[in-house]
Amino acid sequence: MNKIIFFAQTRELVGVNKLELAVEQMSISQLLEQLSLRGNKWSLALKEKTVLCAVNQTLVNYDYIIQEDDEIAFFPPVTGG
Repeated sequence: MNKIIFFAQTRELVGVNKLELAVEQMSISQLLEQLSLRGNKWSLALKEKTVLCAVNQTLVNYDYIIQEDDEIAFFPPVTGG
């Protein structure tokens, strides 16, 4: 089972803090596609290239293959000024 956590604006758009799903052996890109099928807000919040992803608190690319018990976090890009 994998814990999927949503932060900041991403969490506000999808309306949940976290999910627990079995998504091992799937790429982050495939997970984004699967989650986007949950509706328009999910699709908007989880567009590839507009959301960052960390696995076990380390930033990863969209081609990362999820392993059993990985914790996956999605959050918007951070800007500073």
